Amino acid sequence: MKPLLHGIRIIDFSWYLPGPFATQRLADRGAEVIKVEPPGGDPGRRMPAVFQAYNRGKKSVVIDLKQRAGIESALRLIADADVVVESFRPGVMTQLGLGYEQVRRVKPDIVYCSLSGYGQTGPMSGLASHDLNYVSLSGALSQIKDDKGSPVHPALTWADLIGGIAASEAITTALFRRERSGEGAHLDISLTGVMASLMAHYRYQPEGIPFLSGQVVNYAIYETADGRYVSLAALEEKFWERFCKRSGREDWLKAYFSPATDENPVYEEIKRWFRSRPLQDWEAWGREADCCLTPVLEPEEVWQHPQVKHDIGNIGMSSPNAQVPELGAHTEALLKHTEKVD
Repeated sequence: MKPLLHGIRIIDFSWYLPGPFATQRLADRGAEVIKVEPPGGDPGRRMPAVFQAYNRGKKSVVIDLKQRAGIESALRLIADADVVVESFRPGVMTQLGLGYEQVRRVKPDIVYCSLSGYGQTGPMSGLASHDLNYVSLSGALSQIKDDKGSPVHPALTWADLIGGIAASEAITTALFRRERSGEGAHLDISLTGVMASLMAHYRYQPEGIPFLSGQVVNYAIYETADGRYVSLAALEEKFWERFCKRSGREDWLKAYFSPATDENPVYEEIKRWFRSRPLQDWEAWGREADCCLTPVLEPEEVWQHPQVKHDIGNIGMSSPNAQVPELGAHTEALLKHTEKVD
């Protein structure tokens, strides 16, 4: 069976992370992604691990977009494509001669996706920005605090990654509509807007949902004997009951949704219970109990976990070590092809 996006060609002008992650997700589902890079390459190449992760199996074409000949080459590529992805500041692609309206002249049904920090319009659209700005402005960072109430710097670039997911979703939706109507689209993906959408329920409950924030004993993170951690997420009473009975502590049943504070004796007992065994034991125990208990894995452990390995294969990432393209490896072949098309 052919991959879901077999036959879809994407011209990707984006750098660093959000755009490449979006197109990587589409490449994993069978799309042909042609990465257009400047003569010096995508600056993301200076971060080899990130570049490897989000540019697997793509093709690389070097085009100098500061030259008229380069713009003409890019337009020829686009004329034979289905999707364009770009992540420059608003207006840059138009200045180059590659904006949506300009591209439509050579490819009327193009799906054109613009990713930016603050969207194509609005009071901050022209400002410089990065991931930390988006998680800050969206309010998401305020929900990750230390014991003193200070925001904690995330180790992951959440907005870049989630924005990439949102972009790939929007692109596939637009392709579906084009299949039915023949119409292209200009997709405006604001990374701040995407992060703000994750905070939608805070509009109606500004304090958030306390029991999802580690404030109750049945939905919390606990330390194990070897200094590792497990996550207990027994929200439903039946799972809490399984946990308590498997622990031999039916007297804990009455503590369902009780506060995870030092003043709660059951909370203190559960903490001691988890500190009685190492992480590996708890992982096996949790599977047997089926009470929503999982280990907190470190990055180097994730890819060896049976469930993760299975899931990655199911979404088309069965070859995470696939080669990334050498800079400009496909320039000659692809540009010669467009000349023949002309």
